[in-house]
Amino acid sequence: MVQTSNKRFTLEEFLALPETKPYCEYIDGQIIPKPMPQGKHSTIQGELCPTINSVIKVQKMGWAFPELRCTFGGRSIVPDVAVFSWARIPVDENGDIANIFAAAPDWIIEILSPEQSHTKVTKKILHALNHGTQMGWLIDPDERFIAAYPAGQQPLPFEEIESILPVPEFCQGLQLTVGNIFGWLKVTL
Repeated sequence: MVQTSNKRFTLEEFLALPETKPYCEYIDGQIIPKPMPQGKHSTIQGELCPTINSVIKVQKMGWAFPELRCTFGGRSIVPDVAVFSWARIPVDENGDIANIFAAAPDWIIEILSPEQSHTKVTKKILHALNHGTQMGWLIDPDERFIAAYPAGQQPLPFEEIESILPVPEFCQGLQLTVGNIFGWLKVTL
């Protein structure tokens, strides 16, 4: 899915294009390439999915997916982490996980890369919340800051390492702190 000048595309035209890496997203008629993850982004994303899944997937409460295309509300986005509650995971006619996720995730997690616009990433989270997402997180590794966006509420700021981060209701038993998230960035010899 290559960005071509300022040409506007329909969602159907965009979805018919072949996938590329880095992934592209379809927002307001435009094809927008996602920045390639760098060290901090990649580390947090790589640790977050198995950490979440070690609690919620094992207990069949939900499933965290890295870089999963989600198409809903006239957009097609690829959140850094998309978490679906177990009952909402799309399946095919064989009962296998589906290839196409035509729904907003229940929990969207975005990890800010240095060259990314904070505003654009926040707009993506807000769009998901407006289409049924229960919780959004925006993780800023450089600022050591996490903003949580519970559906229908004010965003909540988290900076203190002992702060326990809010999670969606279906993730009972999952407890993460700011220190957990940013602790993954430390390299000890």
